[in-house]
Amino acid sequence: MSADLEPRLVIVRHGETEWSKAYKHTGRSDIPLTDHGREAAAALRPMLAGRSFALVLTSPLQRARTTAALAGFPEAEVCDDLLEWDYGDEEGRTSAEIREERPGWSIWSDGPKNGEPIAHVAVRAERVIDRALAAGGDTLAFGHGHILRILTARWLALHPEIGKRFLLATAAPSTLGWEHDYRVIETWSCGAS
Repeated sequence: MSADLEPRLVIVRHGETEWSKAYKHTGRSDIPLTDHGREAAAALRPMLAGRSFALVLTSPLQRARTTAALAGFPEAEVCDDLLEWDYGDEEGRTSAEIREERPGWSIWSDGPKNGEPIAHVAVRAERVIDRALAAGGDTLAFGHGHILRILTARWLALHPEIGKRFLLATAAPSTLGWEHDYRVIETWSCGAS
């Protein structure tokens, strides 16, 4: 099959929240968008208008669902596999705060205390990829920073920890696509300020 005919996966991290602005680990806490986050989400509408999607998915958390709705996709299908990483005891804390207790700590290599192992997040990401590849056309997915970065690593057949190398802006679409027979990043954080 030609790369032009292969299904693409467009991923969008939700708009800004107070916690994302403060660099706090925001996993399962259902934090709303800031006014700026709502404006950035609405600005996605013209960027995504005119694109045809066979499947539109969103995390069940309000920051992702609101972003999807403001971007013009209020009927996005809720997908639990797009939930953010369960940060356990690290929820609501910054990396700097955690490193005061655990010097050198990294979510990517050490994981969250009493939270979800990265391998479990990767399995969820792979299920989203499988759905996108079977959708019969392009897929649009609204989610969260870490799950989408891990999803990108798995799209590229890389270890989930490589997700740490992909800085993903809020409310900025990225396209995971194809070149020849290889899955690639076609665009990354487009429209980010």
